[in-house]
Amino acid sequence: MLRDTRLVAAGLILSFASGWLMAQSTPAPPVVAITSREIDSVLKYTGSEGAGTDRQIRVADLGAYRLGVGVLKRGPTRAGAPVGAISHSQVTEVFYIVSGGATLVTGGAVANDRPFPPDTEFVRLAVGPSSGGTFKGGDRRRVEPGDVVIVPAGVPHGFDDIGDQVTYLSIRPDLNGVLPANYVHPVLRK
Repeated sequence: MLRDTRLVAAGLILSFASGWLMAQSTPAPPVVAITSREIDSVLKYTGSEGAGTDRQIRVADLGAYRLGVGVLKRGPTRAGAPVGAISHSQVTEVFYIVSGGATLVTGGAVANDRPFPPDTEFVRLAVGPSSGGTFKGGDRRRVEPGDVVIVPAGVPHGFDDIGDQVTYLSIRPDLNGVLPANYVHPVLRK
């Protein structure tokens, strides 16, 4: 009996040790830095790929998940105009407002909600499967430089009351691997 217990204990120790050694030998993903100069370059880019309103800067492959970072600049909205709503089914977004201001509308009902074609650049590179329509209600909050807002996957969101412009970073945790691993915006490829 003592011999069996020692064999089981030795087996558990070997299993733990081999798992620990394997974890130690798995290299950590590389650190990804995005400079303010790179953000400005992506905003000013006028080429074909990556020139829409939503400009994915990079997608880091972190092993268990991916993390996208994009920059968006939206121009003025018209007072009283319908507010566009968009919802990403698998990707959460964290907005960091860089400049300007707007009213962020979230939640509520969405009229004429329809899926975006999966082959569009916006879906493939930036947000994964998504749909859009027009808000009917929703919560409204003013956002200004320095503000951070977390919009969970599946929650409709859009902007209203933009005077001159609003520019913001969008950090996108992608737990399902729908964003392209290690994507780099064309202006930053070397």
